[in-house]
Amino acid sequence: MRFADDSFDAALSTWTLCTVPDPAAALPKLRRVLKPGGTLHFLEHGLAPDEPVRRWQRRLDRVQKRIAGGCHFTRPTVDLLIAAGFTIKELDVFYEKGTSKIAGADSLGNALSP
Repeated sequence: MRFADDSFDAALSTWTLCTVPDPAAALPKLRRVLKPGGTLHFLEHGLAPDEPVRRWQRRLDRVQKRIAGGCHFTRPTVDLLIAAGFTIKELDVFYEKGTSKIAGADSLGNALSP
């Protein structure tokens, strides 16, 4: 990102981390441009909270990546955020209505930059 360190008070990520080729590399870049205490608001789909759904996500992930431009069913959104140094402040994990649990396992929340 071509922004100076500590440039922004807030950032937004919606259904992005599932497709970014290397979220473990992208998130520290996002954290760099957030001011200390800056907030990342996120709504992402990814790895389901229930093991039976996760098994299906793992089975279908390879096909999903091919037909959906690199999108993964199996990205562990919250784990990725924590590993990048964010502190989760609010989190709601749920299944979207009107879609399958495999494709509609969502994490909605916000996280603080250190």
